[in-house]
Amino acid sequence: MYDFDFFVIGGGSGGVRAARKAAQYGAKVGLAESHRVGGTCVIRGCVPKKLFVYAAHYAEDFRDSAGYGWSIPASPTFDWPTLVANKDKEIDRLNGLYIKTLQNHNVEIFQSHARLKDAHTIELEDGQVTAENILIATGGWPTMPDIPGIAHAITSNEAFYLKEFPRRIAVVGGGYIAVEFAGIFHNLGAEVTQIYRGGQILRGFDDDIRDALAAEMRGKGINILCNMNVISIERAEDCIRLLLSDGSEMEVDQEMFATGRHPCTEGLGLERAGVELTEKGAIKVDEYSRTNIGNIYAVGDVTDRMALTPVAIREGAAVAENLYNGGDITMSYENVATAVFSQPSIGTVGLTEAQARQKFKTVDIYKSTFRPMKHTLAGNEERSLMKLVVDGESDRVLGAHMLGPEAGEIIQGIAIALVCGATKKQFDATVAIHPTAAEEFVTMATKQPEPVADFCD
Repeated sequence: MYDFDFFVIGGGSGGVRAARKAAQYGAKVGLAESHRVGGTCVIRGCVPKKLFVYAAHYAEDFRDSAGYGWSIPASPTFDWPTLVANKDKEIDRLNGLYIKTLQNHNVEIFQSHARLKDAHTIELEDGQVTAENILIATGGWPTMPDIPGIAHAITSNEAFYLKEFPRRIAVVGGGYIAVEFAGIFHNLGAEVTQIYRGGQILRGFDDDIRDALAAEMRGKGINILCNMNVISIERAEDCIRLLLSDGSEMEVDQEMFATGRHPCTEGLGLERAGVELTEKGAIKVDEYSRTNIGNIYAVGDVTDRMALTPVAIREGAAVAENLYNGGDITMSYENVATAVFSQPSIGTVGLTEAQARQKFKTVDIYKSTFRPMKHTLAGNEERSLMKLVVDGESDRVLGAHMLGPEAGEIIQGIAIALVCGATKKQFDATVAIHPTAAEEFVTMATKQPEPVADFCD
């Protein structure tokens, strides 16, 4: 009756996983992708960004090595084109692996923009196909402000492909993409200013972590301007000139905006199929990632639920499992761990202190700040912070937060404990691995004093 049992629009992480799993369960599957298979994460997001973070951190590693007896004959030099070219090779390799994986599972790939004609018909650039079930997994795209001269600015998409490395760059935004690129450009040798309209970077993260990262970034030489915005951008002969909200001007070689992302829903023909959107333009779905049209599903950033690659993968896998393997799976968004590859990095899972105090009657806080052992001989003054948020009545650990080297690697293991409902007593009963930074999470014994309430007349 249909050309395909299951058709996926969008070849990112969520769409690829759903297509592969559905085919594995015996469905006839097609997938349309107008760009490159791999999506934001692989092509222009998590993967190339992490490679850039590795490259940037060598600047500190070279400096720190002297304290351990290493002598570098000449000052290390950095070549931006080499990094970009090698990154491109790795992205090409991963793109090929994604394509090969789909082909090995007999998923038919269409290199084409796709849009819905109706609830079962997909229009492609050279024809149309029909499908019993359809999955929209088109992801998100950087949002740019509507200000004069915005055409002179770039986003993270273009930052991966700059032909010349900027000597001076302004990064606008306070989220994880902004702080990551601020650290990348700074350590690679640029003069970096980060501009954020809010009072402190990383809104939504634990306040202690936010403050500690801002202090470390400033200590490394990054100029962070909070409560500030860019009003207009002007291209001069040898620079880009920014007008800021306090009336001052700034000259840079490159201007990058990391001011949020929006779901890619335009041009998909959703209105013709009757698919409903939220007020923010995301596809509205239920707990099974099903839209208001019973055979059309959506996963990942296009639904604006939790914009993380592993979440999209889980959502896509659940759709395939439920449709073609008799499953009844819903995605839990509680205790989803995440990392920010800032320098130093952040790992976090569960509730922040502020969130916990809103939900629980009594909250106990445990904190540890220290200089990592690796930094002692190097003379590196960077400090780490670890924090546990605990329900004072049940003793259950509600949140774990870390700022420091390998934070993401450490928090991944802590996340398992939180998913299992571990208590602070169980953390305390766990024998530490010494000497490691991770042992701090099982040796924090002293509760922080209760915050003093603010009273006013």
